Amino acid sequence: MATTIDARGLSCPQPVLMTMDMIKSATGQEIVVLVDTDTARENVSRAAASLGWNVTAVDPDGTEYRLTIKKG
Repeated sequence: MATTIDARGLSCPQPVLMTMDMIKSATGQEIVVLVDTDTARENVSRAAASLGWNVTAVDPDGTEYRLTIKKG
């Protein structure tokens, strides 16, 4: 089961920091991150990749994005 981070409404770097904290303490292999700006989407994707996680899906939902990231 995926862990979900709801970072909608938060300004960068908060979504990135929340994602990095979850990655560092992750017990599962999948994390879903909800963001509502293009900048947050790009920054979270880049941060996850720098820690060896892959963005496997970016699903737009109106003005929001649902990013699915998986370990290595």
